[in-house]
Amino acid sequence: MVMSMLSDEQLHQLFYKKVSSIHGSGLYARDKFRQGDYMGEYDGPVVSENGSHVLWVEKYDDVWVGRDGKNLLRYINHSSEPHAEFVGFELYAVRGIKIDEEITIDYGEAP
Repeated sequence: MVMSMLSDEQLHQLFYKKVSSIHGSGLYARDKFRQGDYMGEYDGPVVSENGSHVLWVEKYDDVWVGRDGKNLLRYINHSSEPHAEFVGFELYAVRGIKIDEEITIDYGEAP
C-alpha cells in the first residue's frame, strides 16, 4: 500500500532531532508507534553518488535509486536491533516504539 508523503510539519509533530548516543544527531519519537505503522517517507533529490544522508533503494533488478535526505528522517541512525525499516523510501515500525525513543534502522552493511 502506498501512503501519501507526510509534510515537514507532520514529521515534526511525530519526531524531533537531538544528540544521539549512537552517532551525531538522532531521530526521536514524539508519539508512540505500533508495529507496522507508517512513519513517513525519506524525501530529497534523486542522486547518483553516495553521501552521508543518501538512502539507496533497489527499485527493480539491479537498478538502484538514491535520495539525498532533506527531511527529519535523515537523522535515523543504525542499530542491529532496529525500530523501523524502509520499504522503498517509506518507513515502517518493525516493533512498538515509545515516546522519546531513538528511531533506528539496520543499514544492512557495516555503517
